[in-house]
Amino acid sequence: MNYQNKKVLVTGGLGFIGSNLVRKLVEQGADVTIIDSLIAEYGGNIVNIQDVESQVNVNITDVRDTYAMNHLLAGKDYLFNLAGQTSHLDSMDHPMEDLQINAAAQLSILEACRKVNNSIKIVYASTRQVYGKPKYLPVDEQHPLQPVDVNGINKVAGEWYHLLYNNVYGIRACALRLTNTYGPGMRIRDARQTFLGIWIRRLLEGKPILIYGDGSQVRDFNYVDDCVEAMLLAGQNENSNGKVYNLGHHEVLSLLDVAKQMCSIHTPGTYSCIPFPDERKAIDIGNYYGSYALIQKELGWKPKVNLETGLDRSLRYYEQYLNDYI
Repeated sequence: MNYQNKKVLVTGGLGFIGSNLVRKLVEQGADVTIIDSLIAEYGGNIVNIQDVESQVNVNITDVRDTYAMNHLLAGKDYLFNLAGQTSHLDSMDHPMEDLQINAAAQLSILEACRKVNNSIKIVYASTRQVYGKPKYLPVDEQHPLQPVDVNGINKVAGEWYHLLYNNVYGIRACALRLTNTYGPGMRIRDARQTFLGIWIRRLLEGKPILIYGDGSQVRDFNYVDDCVEAMLLAGQNENSNGKVYNLGHHEVLSLLDVAKQMCSIHTPGTYSCIPFPDERKAIDIGNYYGSYALIQKELGWKPKVNLETGLDRSLRYYEQYLNDYI
């Protein structure tokens, strides 16, 4: 991978995954422009790029601003399209806002590309939430799409808009279905991005980790460096055009085992199993882990960081920077 001197636009670039991607692009010598709304609920935090802030262009704007997007997309070689509303509960409470950000704004971005820059390559951050409750495990890309919440439905729409514009207008685009990405920079103020974030906060504040249900639900996890590597590979590989890929991990653990592992890394630590709140139980997907065989075969990607190592790095980071994220 070589992004040296490439002009790259990262939407959601002050957020968790976006900022880690930006850092890697800067390391490779890319000319990086960040778009982020810095709306409090969506996870952007200027602290995330404090080490590279002087080396990037930061534009505080919203992807729903068509005029701004037309201007910012012109002349770019790559778009890593990570901006989005990620909270499943928020999508149920405010469905129209989720529709505007995760579906309508994505169509608007693609229209801007068609008008001002149809040679750009786009990598779109989708989610395993599009599958809903799995019918079989591991979940591959052929699994039916049956979202259980508004967020999942709108992410399907955003994903398919990208594939449509690839297939009809030749605007090279692909989508990665992310699963439980974690690491330094993730939102820990609440559970809007991932439950691991609020678990880390509670652990560092000396409070018990709260597990909904009996903790037997299984998940796979990707450390953010592995996720970023997948995005960079997808961006520069023409085999990805018009494709959708699952990310995932060969290490699959129950939530109870994850909590125990976190408590063993950061001692003392405790956890407690509590009943599911009704609003969460209604959209819970049960057990999930995905197959990343397709992206491994076509792009050569596989996860490198195991959960214990990734959790240790994450906890050490927040031990140092906790006050910047709560």
